[in-house]
Parts: sequence; structure tokens; C-alpha cells
Amino acid sequence: MHKRILNLIILVFAMSTESFSQESLPYNSLTKAESEIINNKNTEMPFTGKFTNIFEKGTYICRKCGAALYYSSAKFESSCGWPSFDEEIKGAVNKFPDPDGLRTEIICASCGAHLGHVFTGEKLTAKNVRYCVNSVSLDFVPAILEKGRYGTAIFAGGCFWGVEYFLQKSPGVISVTSGYTGGHVKNPSYKEVCTGTTGHAEAVKVIYDPTKTSYDKLLRLFMEIHDPTQSGGQGPDIGDQYRSVIFYLNDEQKTIAEKDISLLKAKGYKVVTEVVRATEFYDAEQYHQDYYFNNGKVPYCHGYVKRF
Repeated sequence: MHKRILNLIILVFAMSTESFSQESLPYNSLTKAESEIINNKNTEMPFTGKFTNIFEKGTYICRKCGAALYYSSAKFESSCGWPSFDEEIKGAVNKFPDPDGLRTEIICASCGAHLGHVFTGEKLTAKNVRYCVNSVSLDFVPAILEKGRYGTAIFAGGCFWGVEYFLQKSPGVISVTSGYTGGHVKNPSYKEVCTGTTGHAEAVKVIYDPTKTSYDKLLRLFMEIHDPTQSGGQGPDIGDQYRSVIFYLNDEQKTIAEKDISLLKAKGYKVVTEVVRATEFYDAEQYHQDYYFNNGKVPYCHGYVKRF
């Protein structure tokens, strides 16, 4: 009997710890354009959203808080100009009638972010419902996630193949996507980024489970798998696109990044890593994803060096 009670206490504690870890995640900062839709309940122009015609396998999460909202299996082509789903992840979305009573608004149950509207009776799928969602309100994770909130981190430190390789193997990491960010060219190609004129850095977007790891742990690992003291490149890869950058998504991430860089500098490291507010992240071409795992090779300019 005592053993059963002890196990129950441990289980309850674990559940409460998980809930606290998820709920304690800070919200992501939004651009003015994102805030107009997510906070002020406006609507993006039809056929302009990045997820309208994407049907890859994975999970759509809230752009503001990282909560899992819809599975790709529920997404369908509605020709309406916005991403459409016929089923939500249970309990992830709340519904409220618009003030005029003509439509029903859908919002993220975790943070109240405006997602779009839900319609019934159109007979577009067997479930006879269409969640019409703004792409701006979403992010995509190439994995099937359980209900809950997830953290995002964006790092750049040389060729994204190597950074991706080490971070993917870290406990608590769900997915790592290679891409481009920090520049001024929309939807850049690898060829364009390699010219060093787009302003973009080769970067990775990490989705992680906050009940199993933390932003600080991932950031410290990032600072230990590349050389944060090398300016204008990484190893033999030289160029602005290979610079070392921590792209923060909220003020808490910025504070953690500045603290860890200060710790390294106090140890004598001449850190040149930039701390920059995150802008739009563009996924790299498919052949760049999971590069070393698919090719059976290992990184040539990244390795682990304990610094903390």
C-alpha cells in the first residue's frame, strides 16, 4: 500500500512539473504584421500564406506560444486561399461567436492567439467542418506532436549540416530544420545565400520539448559544437552566411544568450557570436535536411568542445 501511494505521489509530481515547464515558456515576440493578425484579429490576404499549399507530414503549432494545434492528416485542399483543416488536436482550439454573430472565431486555447474562423455545412470533407487558419498564426514541425506547448530556438554557426547533426542528437529535441534567416531576400535559394549578398545566415530551427530540455541547455550545446570565437565563418567555410548568431524569439532567450556569452568571455573566450532578434525563417531545400544522417557522413567543421 505504501509503495502504491509513493508511486502515485511521484506520478502527480511529474505531471505537475511537466505542466509547469510547458506553461512557464515565454511567448514568442511578434512582428507588427504578425501582431495585426494574431493579437488584433485581422486576416491575411488569401493565397499569400506560406502554408496554404503545404501538405508535408507533421504538426502545425501556434506561432505565438508553440502549442500543437493541427495534424497534417487533417489538412485538405479547400481552394479558399487559406490553410484548411477538418479536425483540431483535441482541446487545442477554442471557439467563440464573432460580435456580429455571423462567424465563429477560433483561437489558441493556450494563449488566446487569433487563428481564423471555423465553418460547418460546406460538405468539403466527411467531417463537414473547415478550420480556416491564417498561415501567419502557425508554424510547422515535421513531426507528430502530443498536445502541449513546445519551445523553438534558432542558431547559426557555420554550415547548417553540422549544427543540425549535433542538435538532433540532443535529448528533448524533437526536430531540427536547416534554413536561412537574418537577411533581406524573400524565399532565398541555397545558390543565392552562398553568394554572401542576401544577408542570410545558414541556420537551424530547433523544436524541443520543455519537459525534457531547456533553451539554456540547447544554447550551451550550440556554443560547444562550433567555434564562437571565429569571425566571418566556421572552420574552412568562410563567408557572411557562415557567421555565428543566436537569433532570439523573445526577451528571455536574449537574456539567457547574453548571460552565457558573458560567462564564456569571463573564462577568456573572445566570443564574436551575435545576438539578434529572429526574423522570418526560410526552410532550406529538401536535400539539405538530415544531411549527414541521410548520407552516412560526419561533420567536417563541427565538433564538441566543453566550454561551460
